[in-house]
Amino acid sequence: MRILLVSDYYPPFIGGAHRQTQLLGQELQRRGHEVSVATVWYGGAAEIADDGGVAVYRVKQLRTALPGLVRDQRQRHSTPFPDPVTVLALRRVIRRVRPEVIHAYGWLTYSLAAALVGQDIPLLISSRDYAYSCANRTMVAWDRLCTGPELPKCLRCTAHHFGPLKGWISTVSILAGRAVLLPKVYGVHSISGYVQQIVERDFLRVIPESNGTGRRPVVREVIPSFREDDEANPPPPADLDRYLRQLPSEPFILFVGALRAVKGVRQLLAAYERLASPPPLVLIGTVESDTPDYFPPGALVLPDFPHPAVMAAWERCLFGVFPSLLPEPLGSVVYEGMSRGKAVIGSTPGGHADMIVSGETGFLVPAGAVEPLADAMQKLIDSADLRERFGQAGRERARLFTASRAVPGFERLYERLIQLSSSRRVTA
Repeated sequence: MRILLVSDYYPPFIGGAHRQTQLLGQELQRRGHEVSVATVWYGGAAEIADDGGVAVYRVKQLRTALPGLVRDQRQRHSTPFPDPVTVLALRRVIRRVRPEVIHAYGWLTYSLAAALVGQDIPLLISSRDYAYSCANRTMVAWDRLCTGPELPKCLRCTAHHFGPLKGWISTVSILAGRAVLLPKVYGVHSISGYVQQIVERDFLRVIPESNGTGRRPVVREVIPSFREDDEANPPPPADLDRYLRQLPSEPFILFVGALRAVKGVRQLLAAYERLASPPPLVLIGTVESDTPDYFPPGALVLPDFPHPAVMAAWERCLFGVFPSLLPEPLGSVVYEGMSRGKAVIGSTPGGHADMIVSGETGFLVPAGAVEPLADAMQKLIDSADLRERFGQAGRERARLFTASRAVPGFERLYERLIQLSSSRRVTA
């Protein structure tokens, strides 16, 4: 198949969605498909590049189109509405690639839908977060779980989060953008059962059995994010030791992720201070605007570790802990830690429950609850046998989240959407 992946995010920037798009493209390419990626351009990047046999097209936006306007190399974010420069760039990519199916993630999808006007290429959209429901993409409002989009509430929340102008534009664009996006959607993929519930509640509820045209159903499918198979052992980077030397010499507790309030970092630090004789706490991730200013003794922040260094850190730690306030869509760091035989602590509600069997592979604690989090951490600190038992069970369960299990599911889904498109053309 000729497959075009369209994503807000892609390496060299670090993140779960970035890696998933890259990994999916490379795995599909290894399985004999012709794969291209369209993603957002950033300063200094080539507009066309090769990534292990996958062609990567970086598309500009209205705010980055003028030569010399962008001088830095930071990550650029898509707009939640069609950007005219991006729409034209995506149309050029589509003409060049001639995809049989397009698989898209994130707000770049709104520009893609506009680029597909006049064309009937089957479109699969991925819900890897809550971007089609929530301008904040977190389903958290004022540190509390959101019950769903409502215009007055969303306007207040996004104004608080982004400022009035940007917040209101984002909110209205997302709610109004369905009219552009839904007529082009053949299928919706969710990465967890929880995400699928939110998609059904907030995004697809306006089309219970069709996409609004009355001409075809929208296919729903849950396929989790995934990691490379255990047999795939890429060589470690030459500078790996430079990162590993920064880790404590003794075993430690490990957190991996953006050091944001919605990731439960403050609750984690509060729980850590309540532990009796704790080992070091290592926090690997990006420093954000709401990253805490204070970290207690024993806590070590290591920003911007590459993925191979993160996986090597798992080998040295006691267990992992991920106490998110937001309902995590899934959380690839959880199954990555489990794949290394480590017990993990996650939070509910959210996709952590699709991976962690509480009391068998780790613990699930209520989001934002410091005491239950501290209790779970203390139990794993105090019992090597418990860590070993949970770790071995987790290693087995992590096999459910591998490329050999997930990628065939995507292939079958693509084939189904192509068949639906062919059937529609025959009956039209």
